Amino acid sequence: MVTFIGKYPSKVDDKGRLVFPAKFKGMVAPGGDLRFVIKKSLYSDCLEMWSYEEWEKESDRIREGLDFFNPQHEQFWREYMRDCDVVEPDAKLGRISISRYLLDAIGVNKEVVFFGINFKIEIWAAEKFESSKVSKEDYVAIAKSLSRK
Repeated sequence: MVTFIGKYPSKVDDKGRLVFPAKFKGMVAPGGDLRFVIKKSLYSDCLEMWSYEEWEKESDRIREGLDFFNPQHEQFWREYMRDCDVVEPDAKLGRISISRYLLDAIGVNKEVVFFGINFKIEIWAAEKFESSKVSKEDYVAIAKSLSRK
């Protein structure tokens, strides 16, 4: 499993291409699979970028909890999979192409932030990244609510 840590800015060109951070590319084992799945986050105003291997694990875990004879489960799965893209950095410049639809969905104009959160990467419109930060008080309250007694 690849672990992604850090935040890296990037600019979007007119064709929706971004330079994938070299630090993240370096975290993948030499000769490793550089395919990623990108989709809109369900809860946050960002895109989620999963290594293909991690995506298979996550989507299998979700799919196993569904009953496809239940119409709501089938609808959920369809929506969950609807706007997924598979991308791979090009060998020459390390750029990835993200559909304009997905970039527009999170309000990207020209700049993004790639944010590694261990098992996946989030892609944020640069303007929204800082405003997504939780206050220290809220962070501490969340930490307390998650603590085991």
